[in-house]
Amino acid sequence: MPLYRDQGVVLRTHKLGEADRIVTFFTRGRGLLRAVAKGVRRTSSKFGARLEPFMVADIQCFEGRTLDTVTQAETLGAYGPAISADYERYRSGSVIVETAERLAEGDPSPAQYSLLVGALRTLAAAKIPAELVRDGYLLRAMSVAGWTPGLVDCVRCGAPGPHTAVNVQLGGVTCEACRAPGSPRLDPGSVLLLRALLAGDWDDALAASERERGQAAGITAAYTQWHLERGLRSFSTPRL
Repeated sequence: MPLYRDQGVVLRTHKLGEADRIVTFFTRGRGLLRAVAKGVRRTSSKFGARLEPFMVADIQCFEGRTLDTVTQAETLGAYGPAISADYERYRSGSVIVETAERLAEGDPSPAQYSLLVGALRTLAAAKIPAELVRDGYLLRAMSVAGWTPGLVDCVRCGAPGPHTAVNVQLGGVTCEACRAPGSPRLDPGSVLLLRALLAGDWDDALAASERERGQAAGITAAYTQWHLERGLRSFSTPRL
């Protein structure tokens, strides 16, 4: 059975038998990977702590008939303890890794992998509010997947912006003439915040008010779940 090495982020784990776990990874080279880590639930395990959610590891596996088996794991990013120690960071991290798992289905995406690692590193550092890290990741992950939101000109007719009405189904902001009944209208600062999060501009994002952050979070949640075509279990959608 051939051995291989890869880098991976631990997205989630499931118990298997009395001492083993099935670990779901987002790997750089293979995309989504589910593998058995034998004996990691024993206190004597040498790498059990390296295979917890939010950890980034260099792993060695051998291929099996149904599931591969992890034989070695070396920590590359020990983000799990810091994220799990804080409730808001844990909630945001859970949304991030659940989204990453959905996006990892299909061909490998080194760009998505790098974006995920960067988001977890920033979340663990705790210098940026957790909800901003989460929303910045979601918007950029959607963009890498091919669903970049239009946040300046009208996404329906192309009328020059700025505009403040948002239509998630159409993919971004619309002018008043194209605004669908029931579409939310945001504060101008909320649209600027969405643009800052998409660009990774933390200075502008940190200057946003709580109201603007709340509106941006609601749109980001709706936009992400619309394009994933299913809800995120770990995402409690904020109100606009």
